[in-house]
Amino acid sequence: MTLTPNFYQDRLCLNVLAGSKENARAIWQAAEGHVLVGVLSKNYASNDAAIADMREYAALIDNALSVGLGAGDPGQSQMVSEISAVLQPQHVNQVFTGVATSRALLGQSQTVVNGLISPTGTPGKVKISTGPRSAKSDDAIVPISTAIAMLQDMGGSSVKYFPMGGLQTVEEYRAVADACARQDFWLEPTGGIDLDNVEQIIRIALDAGVSKVIPHVYSSIIDKASGETRIEDVQQLLAICKKLLA
Repeated sequence: MTLTPNFYQDRLCLNVLAGSKENARAIWQAAEGHVLVGVLSKNYASNDAAIADMREYAALIDNALSVGLGAGDPGQSQMVSEISAVLQPQHVNQVFTGVATSRALLGQSQTVVNGLISPTGTPGKVKISTGPRSAKSDDAIVPISTAIAMLQDMGGSSVKYFPMGGLQTVEEYRAVADACARQDFWLEPTGGIDLDNVEQIIRIALDAGVSKVIPHVYSSIIDKASGETRIEDVQQLLAICKKLLA
């Protein structure tokens, strides 16, 4: 299994969910390896069950595993940290307050660990109170530059900006992208992204000068009947990425 992320050389990498191991393998092949395949910790009853099953996923996709919370659920923060410490995946999704724990338990700096920050309605300001207790308290709103610096202090790799609502928060998203570019931090736009708006969302980040963009495209490309990500949609996403990087 490969620990060093094979997407490090890519400026753009997809993040999509797998509905099964067969789906994960097909996604990885369709994206020609330019993808992180999400598996949600929330779907497992215990750490041991998650570790056993996710290890099988990782073996099929050269460890391009993204350990997920499940709709940004702060209650999954500790479980994500604990199972990631064992699995050593390429990518970990975390709430803002869980970043340092994940990095410490991983014991290395190669795995990408994002930190979830949310829109506030004001460009340049973000909500960082996304943890198990802080999410239930008064909103902690700080300048995006401060949030990024705090994530860097904690060993984070990227901003997970969620929930964007597609282009509903586009002006706030532009401010986040500009800050990520200035502070040389990666950006993971998340929430409401589909085949119609993904190109614009990625282009905003690339035009701002963000060094790596990892768009999360989830429910919009999942077949409702099977619960699996549509492979033809992954192929379309890859084509969009190649066009933007041409």
